[in-house]
Amino acid sequence: MASGFKEWQVVCDALASGRQSIILRKGGIHEGRAGFSFAEESFFLFPTRFHNQDQFVREGSVDTLPEWTPGETIRISHWCEAIWAKTLTDWDQVAALQPFHIWTEETIRQRFDWEGKGMSSGSIHVALVRVEALAKPWEFPYEAKYGGCRSWVTLPEPPEGTRDAAVPVTGDDEFSTLFGKLEEILPAR
Repeated sequence: MASGFKEWQVVCDALASGRQSIILRKGGIHEGRAGFSFAEESFFLFPTRFHNQDQFVREGSVDTLPEWTPGETIRISHWCEAIWAKTLTDWDQVAALQPFHIWTEETIRQRFDWEGKGMSSGSIHVALVRVEALAKPWEFPYEAKYGGCRSWVTLPEPPEGTRDAAVPVTGDDEFSTLFGKLEEILPAR
């Protein structure tokens, strides 16, 4: 089985274009008692359509569509590897990440201040991800088990060779530069 990371379609688009290489996450309602964590080191991006995404992002094109219904075709076009993940508790560090994502400051602040599901107020998870475009998108029917406000879903076994010939959306030099900039903001402790 494969892991899918549910993220708003507009954010998946930003990750797929190379505009964004970080994921900021507090967690979903159905994350379980321990709350959210970057439990998987590699995963497929699973685009979601619910939420009024355009209100919460500074850029990107949002088509307001209802959430998936059983039987609709899900199209997976990108795979990610989490290079590192951290829990941030310093708002200044979180605010300094603004050039590296498309969310509004208000959206990130609300997530940072939210308390529940194993997360205290004044914290948020961040992960640097290396995104690869699949040579051929993987399609399968949506099932109800993929629904709900959760970050991780178990996907069916992908067709053999799904990741063969996948191409990073950012080149090695560009990614190395980004890595260096993020290390200046979030030094290793």
